Amino acid sequence: MSDKKKTTIVLFSGDYDKAMAAYIIANGAAAYDHEVTIFHTFWGLNALRKENQIPLKKGFLEKMFGKMMPRGADKMGLSKMNYLGMGPKMIKHVMKKHNAMTLPQLVEMAQEQNVKMIACTMTMDLLGLQQEELLDGIDYAGVAAYIGDAEQGNVNLFI
Repeated sequence: MSDKKKTTIVLFSGDYDKAMAAYIIANGAAAYDHEVTIFHTFWGLNALRKENQIPLKKGFLEKMFGKMMPRGADKMGLSKMNYLGMGPKMIKHVMKKHNAMTLPQLVEMAQEQNVKMIACTMTMDLLGLQQEELLDGIDYAGVAAYIGDAEQGNVNLFI
């Protein structure tokens, strides 16, 4: 067993700002030498989706879910003030003006800091997502993997 502190985060939300908060916390904890796990489930899986469409054989419902969900971290909407897509454009403009990192950059930084990013396999099955559609270098597991990390966690968050 490691002496390192552990931080675990369940990312349930598909909102850009909430996912950004999860990744800011994850990167901060990793910088403080915590072992960090982010368990992506339901709409939080969209943060792990590749932006380009991957041609895969899917059923009708799986195709519909794929079309309705944002493809990639940069395409996620805001939790408040989305205004038909104008809100995200405005917040990204303000972020650029203040040299703040974007969500895709925070995801990349988390990968560089060896944050364990888990895609919930049960949710992937429900939503018809396949491994080829998600970022490279992530883990695939069920809730037991998250619980295994969380029961030893010093900080456990649900976002």
